[in-house]
Amino acid sequence: MAEETNTGSSTNSGAAPEAGKGPEFLIQKIYIKDLSFEAPGAPGVFLKEWKGDTNVQLNTKARALNEQEGVYEVELGLTVTTTSHGENAYLVEVKQAGVFVTRGFSQEQQGHLLGAYCPNLLFPFAREVVADLVLKGGFPQMLLQPVNFDALYAQHQQERQRGEQAGESGTATA
Repeated sequence: MAEETNTGSSTNSGAAPEAGKGPEFLIQKIYIKDLSFEAPGAPGVFLKEWKGDTNVQLNTKARALNEQEGVYEVELGLTVTTTSHGENAYLVEVKQAGVFVTRGFSQEQQGHLLGAYCPNLLFPFAREVVADLVLKGGFPQMLLQPVNFDALYAQHQQERQRGEQAGESGTATA
């Protein structure tokens, strides 16, 4: 996997953005944080006609590593479970993570960067890991379809707002 690092002279060594300078977004590191492949049905699953049925689950989380400097870790978790003839053929779990620097963004923009943009950057790396592991496990090629993290983030924000509104209306007294 490729690693992207911004080493240009335009960065200012972790200091706050200079006056008049716009927002700053940097990719510091992209890495696999956790990885698991299981093929509980092997070798029996290889002796039957392949009828794969796949379930994909994903989640994201972000945490501040150094909030003052704008350094965050974003983690994309993917769990791919495939059955064939009702038996578990394989299970792949990958936590693809990255360290990102975000400076000079509003709180709303920062939330979108960490909740949608960064997972969107991480997804191709995680998709490649899943594809490689499944193929090396002896199974037919697995190509994960693209994910619209912007839509998922918007949906999450709407659900959170509805939950807050429900909480407010549930605590009102007459």
